[in-house]
Amino acid sequence: MTFACVQNQQKQSTPFELVNFEELSDPTADTLSDWSKVENGLQASFVTIDKRFPKSIAPDFAAKKQESVIGWRGERVSAQILLWTNAEIADAKIEISGFRMHDGRDLPTDIASARFVRYVMTDEFAGGCGQRKPEDFASSLSPDMLDNLSSFDLEAKKVRPVWVTVRIPEDAKPGNYTAKVQVKAIDVPTQELDLSLQVIDHVLPKPSEWTYHLDQWQHPSAVARVEGLEIWSDEHFKALKPQMQMLADIGQKVITTTLNKDPWNVQTFDPYANMIIWTKQEDGSWKYDYSVFDRWVQFMLDLGINKMINCYSIIPWNNEIHYQDKISGEWVNVEAKPGTPVFEEFWTPFLKDFVEHLREKGWLEKTNIAIDERTKEEVDGALSLLQKVSPELGVSYADNQKTYQRYPNSDDISIALGHPFSEEDLKDRQSRGLNTTFYIYCGNAFPNQFTFSDPAESVLLAWFAEAAHFDGMLRWAFNSWVENPLLDSRFRTWPAGDTYIVYPNARSSIRYERLLEGLQDYAKIQVVKQALEHKGDRTNLDRLETAIQKLKITKRNDTWNQDLNYAKALLNELSVQLTQ
Repeated sequence: MTFACVQNQQKQSTPFELVNFEELSDPTADTLSDWSKVENGLQASFVTIDKRFPKSIAPDFAAKKQESVIGWRGERVSAQILLWTNAEIADAKIEISGFRMHDGRDLPTDIASARFVRYVMTDEFAGGCGQRKPEDFASSLSPDMLDNLSSFDLEAKKVRPVWVTVRIPEDAKPGNYTAKVQVKAIDVPTQELDLSLQVIDHVLPKPSEWTYHLDQWQHPSAVARVEGLEIWSDEHFKALKPQMQMLADIGQKVITTTLNKDPWNVQTFDPYANMIIWTKQEDGSWKYDYSVFDRWVQFMLDLGINKMINCYSIIPWNNEIHYQDKISGEWVNVEAKPGTPVFEEFWTPFLKDFVEHLREKGWLEKTNIAIDERTKEEVDGALSLLQKVSPELGVSYADNQKTYQRYPNSDDISIALGHPFSEEDLKDRQSRGLNTTFYIYCGNAFPNQFTFSDPAESVLLAWFAEAAHFDGMLRWAFNSWVENPLLDSRFRTWPAGDTYIVYPNARSSIRYERLLEGLQDYAKIQVVKQALEHKGDRTNLDRLETAIQKLKITKRNDTWNQDLNYAKALLNELSVQLTQ
């Protein structure tokens, strides 16, 4: 797609069905699973949130009719129900009563919700990064997207997970509550399950107050394409709001912006549309139109995402700059490699003008020129010019070559998960108020957030940050959707699901919910550690730290999920002790 097409994208019909769609057929041999032992009618059971349940395998376990969840006031906790049937059942619904204490005290009836989990096509990690043809990789259906349907028609000889979310009110009275969960459908008896909730007498800080540095790259163009909207129109921004609110709700700290041409050279399905238009005037001077950039940044600031503005990139993946030529009216592409005269010629006037614009807007102190996985030579050339022309600007980059050691004063550095780093470097950067995170990408098999990854891996990421003393995590990307993400999460490059963790129309996912769980844990860890230190309780501090350090892992082991659940239980146990 040419740049002109992207910039002039007009309103069109949506490219695929957003609501009334059917999942793809199950391609696996497991469709031959034996359903003969399944009793007639609708079956329902609580199941672990740590497992993905294959769509066509008949469950072979005793139904569990009770489940317990535990959390702080203000926390969001999850449970999972599995439905299955050997015959089609229409209009299945989940109804959750209000939570009630033994003394009759109630919580609001709307704090719990149930969403049907939809299956998307996924593949496998295999070799990680690289070009992919679907026929070369094992494919399967994976439950991931949480749909906002009030009812669901159940297929014969298939399972259907249901994700239960409980949002504990900040003003909830601590104690134990119970609720009834009813599973209803046409012409079948109602199933009843019991859900217990323990509310701990601590208040979880609000996401905007979380210290964890979350940087999930945003992709506005993907929203415009999926919803058939003109790029940067009022309708586009209206559609962006619920999608980006989901990002604010998990404590996102960074606004992703672009400086010139698509920084990743159309690695994604949708090219990144320009936020700043460069125009070369008749006299050779430059004019820069920041109107889209300004509107996008202010839009994100208004949602509460306000720590950093990271601008990609002074080193785009093809080293090209494009601009409008005022005389000819044409768009011109120029190759500008860092360290060359043409690089300095084009970037110097822009950087000077950009600094002044940011200063006028009051955004200069939080703005970084951002770089993604470029060579040492390219980084050297770019940062040399930045230091000479615009030293006021911060620098942010994702690094997989230990380049961070060459530029110890960079404001925001993210190191590829599993790549070597120095503990002393981290301590030094933190002592100077500099931000250091890790990032997950197509090259690390575990832990990650592919659509085939174990659900608890999304929780583990925050615990790993705590164990390894990183300030947080970066991820490409939040919503860089493939052609039809509602059906098929596979992409021409990278393992399935690598480019997004949420779905169109602001739909959540198991990965999003479990990521939030880990981020909440991280916030709770900071509160509990501080309280234990204040009490001088070295014994429990050591217990907690020992549990945390078991999760400093970048390769799968046999006990990681068990170790994670132990650490989570210990964190809640210590939380309760601190209230006594």
